[in-house]
Amino acid sequence: MKTLLHICCAPCSIKCVETLRDEGIEPVGFWFNPNIHPFTEYKARKNTLTDYAAAIGLTLAVENNYGLRTFIEQVCPDFDDRCGYCYRVRMEESARYAAEHGFDSFSTTLLISPYQKHDMIAAAGEAAGKQYGVSFLYRDFRPRFREGQATARALGLYMQKYCGCIFSEEERYQKRKPEKGTQ
Repeated sequence: MKTLLHICCAPCSIKCVETLRDEGIEPVGFWFNPNIHPFTEYKARKNTLTDYAAAIGLTLAVENNYGLRTFIEQVCPDFDDRCGYCYRVRMEESARYAAEHGFDSFSTTLLISPYQKHDMIAAAGEAAGKQYGVSFLYRDFRPRFREGQATARALGLYMQKYCGCIFSEEERYQKRKPEKGTQ
């Protein structure tokens, strides 16, 4: 089976690629993440994935689209419902690419994170697959999340501290406890 694997970052890809390879599926990685901001974060994640893919012999297709303006335009004014757009745009582009390049199926490493909206990702993948006539290969990779993160740390891979969008970065800093003497 020829499978395209949308990859959000190298750490999340580790156990997804390994799981698929254990099943006899040799995926082709696909980088398309116009939600990741700021540009320095986008570049760090992309470069880490490029290096990691080369190290493990994973073919990688890169759609280099830093899409801050489009992302903001699409989620405005309902910033709290941004995840739906984010998953949909990445699954649609993955399905389109898979269909246009002769893949039988596509999947995503987003399915490994216990912090993502798993059911929403799966629904977006299924809908995109139907739209483009390519199968969405669903896998619940979450049981291997911690193991993958430990492997990423051991390999010294860059590991992000938030989902990727500018709003998740904002939330990350807002959740920190105030420093003494401030409030």
